[in-house]
Parts: sequence; structure tokens; C-alpha cells
Amino acid sequence: MSQPGKFITLEGTEGVGKTTNLEFIKETLLGRGIPLLVTREPGGTPLAEEIREILLAPRDEAVSAKAELLLIFAARAQHIEEKIKPALSRGEWVLCDRFTDATYAYQGYGRGLPLDVISALETMVQGDLRPDLTIILDIDVEQGMARANARGELDRFEREKMSFFEEVRKGYQLRASAAPEIYRSVNAGQPLEGVQNDIAKILAGL
Repeated sequence: MSQPGKFITLEGTEGVGKTTNLEFIKETLLGRGIPLLVTREPGGTPLAEEIREILLAPRDEAVSAKAELLLIFAARAQHIEEKIKPALSRGEWVLCDRFTDATYAYQGYGRGLPLDVISALETMVQGDLRPDLTIILDIDVEQGMARANARGELDRFEREKMSFFEEVRKGYQLRASAAPEIYRSVNAGQPLEGVQNDIAKILAGL
């Protein structure tokens, strides 16, 4: 029987460079001959991707924070059962662009929803599944939003106020400080070479 694979997640606020650095992590792991599944949240399966479109689309109707939270966990439930758990059981490593830490940061700290409610949903949907390593790309909110704006049209989340993203960033920082054995924070405001050197050291440790 194959050994269970490792589960790595990449987190951060807007404009931290997740897409670029996800590709770097992917190439680093594949270069070591590690069987790898790369995926994202919300999304990862056809149904979950449809929910992602609903969540990100700008709309005139105000979206209830509770509705947003439940949609995210609905997508996550499908993603875990159809993609993440099967890959890990095959001995593959899973690299995921965002996971439940994003829910604590965005819906918990950003939207102000009770953390114990998120924790209860986490337990219901995930059981004992948790990442082996979470890399948080950390950046000054103004710098990150300047990068996000330069990319083009903003999605529904990216249109939030700066104060929202300050709370999100604080949420990530609090999560990281509470469990340093799982979380590694990387300064995403430095030049890309420095960011990727830091990430490479973290991956070597794993």
C-alpha cells in the first residue's frame, strides 16, 4: 500500500502572488519526483467550480455572509470527497490554492462570523483532514491591492474595502502564530527571487 500523501496549502490576501508561487511550488515538487495534484478553492471539481463562479461574480444583490460561508463549505465538501481524499490515499501530494484558513480569514475575521461556527463546519466537512503545511504569503494590504488592481477587473471579494483586507490579513497572522508547527509565513512584498528562496527552504524542510 502507498503511504498517504502530504497536503500543502497556499494562502494570502489579494495580490500576494499566489498564482506565480503556486507554479513555483509545483515545479519544485515535480522536480523531486513527487506525484502531485494541484487544485484550488473554491473549486477543484465541476460542481465546486460552478459554486466558485457564483461566489466571485459581482452582483447587485447583497450576499449574506452566512450564505457565502455555506456555499464555500458546500464546494469544499465536494472537493474533498471527489478529489483531495482520493489523491492523498493514492500516495499523491496535494497542493491547494486556498483552503479552510481562507474561510477563517475572510468569513471569520473579514466578515465577522463566529469562529466556532466555522470550526463546527470544518469538523463536519473535513473530519480530521488538515494540511500538513500551510504557506502564508504576507504583504502590506495597500501594496497587495495595488497589484490586484493592476491585473484588471476585480471580482466580488477584491472590491471590498481596505479595512476588510486588514482584518483578513490579521486573521491569517493570528492563525499562523497559533500553530507554528503547521504555518510558515513568507514576506511577499520582497522581490520574487527572495520569496521563492524562502519557499524553497520551507519545502526542503518538509
